[in-house]
Amino acid sequence: MNRCLSRLSLPLALLLALTLGSAPAFAARKLDPALIGEASGATPSVAEDGVVRIGWSRTDVTVTVDGMALPPAAGLGSWAAFAAMGDGAMVMGDTVVFQDEVDAAMDAAFAHELDVTALHNHFFYDSPKAYFMHIGGEGAPDALAAGVKAVWDAIRAVRADRPRPASGFGGAAPVAGDIDADALAKIVGHPAPIASGVAKITIGRTGRMHGQEIGASMGLTTWAAFSGSDALAAIDGDFIMTAEEVQPVLRALREAGLHVVALHNHMMGEQPGFYFVHFWGKGPAVELAHSLRRALDAQAAIGKALAPSNAAHLSR
Repeated sequence: MNRCLSRLSLPLALLLALTLGSAPAFAARKLDPALIGEASGATPSVAEDGVVRIGWSRTDVTVTVDGMALPPAAGLGSWAAFAAMGDGAMVMGDTVVFQDEVDAAMDAAFAHELDVTALHNHFFYDSPKAYFMHIGGEGAPDALAAGVKAVWDAIRAVRADRPRPASGFGGAAPVAGDIDADALAKIVGHPAPIASGVAKITIGRTGRMHGQEIGASMGLTTWAAFSGSDALAAIDGDFIMTAEEVQPVLRALREAGLHVVALHNHMMGEQPGFYFVHFWGKGPAVELAHSLRRALDAQAAIGKALAPSNAAHLSR
């Protein structure tokens, strides 16, 4: 008898919780699809759970994958989903972007207080290269829908200006020359040893995985490589970030004129969870170093999840 009561206790507790109104807030009310449709300029649909969805199929650019012309319905669709949350809503979505659209799409997202949560590929041997930028946010449903519209409109504006995706960022290509590693190190606040003509800055931090401490030698690093010359260099690199640091770093990179080319994870099960953003830029080497420093400062300002032994690397 006691065993039966024990087995009933969990369902009864759940029933009481629902009766007392402690169910998730989004289940208590519904969003107005017409409001979202008007703000987004897209036709909304409503799922059985009340989530409002909008979509945009990328029929404007023909993409081949492994030699086959890919139908847009096979994976070239952008979408955004809105769920009620408290007095407002949350949005999650995925947007198809070609390489020359990423900057515009990301800048539009940030201008409308949306987060960028991933940037990656879905295919191999695709031409032109298609990438996928995931977004998220919380707030008034019409404001969120207007933000999604701004992202999609920014992409459309790029394509209106140039029907076929570009093959590069433009500008001259750096050529091998002399790089003043000491000047870069002074700006960034970390040594920039030169190997094979490339000045590389590496900043480690620590975490835990499988019950033991791991650090820079296991891949927990922010790094930046400077190639070319002092007059015209290229910078490429990778930031390691906790979840709280991702948006400030992304924004700082874009504000500094650097291109974000990937945002993803490298590991699973680490503590804290780390994310990595890869970036690229061209210009005078010292200007690129200052851009890197701005992103490091934005990261350091968060002041969370930094190992004491590594905090000095992120200070001036």
